[in-house]
This record gives sequence, structure tokens and C-alpha cells, in this order.
Amino acid sequence: MKNALVYTVFVFVVVTTGAVIGINNVPGEWYQSLNKPFFNPPNWIFGPVWTALYVMVGIAGARTWLRSRMGGRMQLWGSQMLLNFMWSPIFFGMESPLGALILIVPMLVCVIAFIIMTYSRDRLSMWLFVPYAAWVAFATALNASIVYLN
Repeated sequence: MKNALVYTVFVFVVVTTGAVIGINNVPGEWYQSLNKPFFNPPNWIFGPVWTALYVMVGIAGARTWLRSRMGGRMQLWGSQMLLNFMWSPIFFGMESPLGALILIVPMLVCVIAFIIMTYSRDRLSMWLFVPYAAWVAFATALNASIVYLN
């Protein structure tokens, strides 16, 4: 029962925090006026993708917490979450694609480092982070392209 509560709390906190940040940092007129690359997805795709990814990240976080609350993997998980939650307020709230790019690069490094550190200890958590890493890599390329084009 205790483990189910940990999973529930992690997923709830990650998804809810991500949703609140997303609701408070919506792409507005400023974002619409930016030049974007040809591979920029439609705005409606971001909500469902992030929700699915946040569920997987929450599960991986709970698994990591249950195994080693203060270990290096948990520190990486927490670091990438902090950077993740800061990205939208910087990009959309502060209207700073360059600031967001400076932030997303170490976020991607933390995500990849988590995958590497988790490979031999918890394969499920590692695999839960693979789509997340792919999406963050894509977001990094998109962010860099927006900086370049503007």
C-alpha cells in the first residue's frame, strides 16, 4: 500500500505541476509572431505529449525514490524536473528563447545521465525515460531553431 501511495504522489505532483505551469505560460501573440522551423508541431500536440511523458517521468521518479531517496539517480531526477518546470516560464513568461535554450541543454544532459545511471539498476525506469529524452532532444532542436531564426 505504501508503494502505491508513493507512485500516486509522484505522478500526481509531476502531472499537476506541469499542467499548472503550462496553463500559466501559454503560447500567446508573441510566440505566434516568431519565425519557426518547418518541423514545429501544432500547438495542440504539446499537452497530450507532455501529459504522457510526465506520467512516465513520475513513475520513474517513484521507482527511484523507493530504491534510493538520496542517491545520485534521485538527484538527477530532481535536477531535470526543476529545469523542466523552469523552461516554460523562461521561454513563454519571460519571452526568452535564448534563456530557455541555455536551460534546456543541461536538462537534456541530466535526462541522458539519468538513463545511463539507471541502465544497470532499473531497466524499467531507464526505458520510461527514453521517450522523454527523445522529446527533450527534439525540444532542444526546436528551441535552438527558434533562437536561430529570430
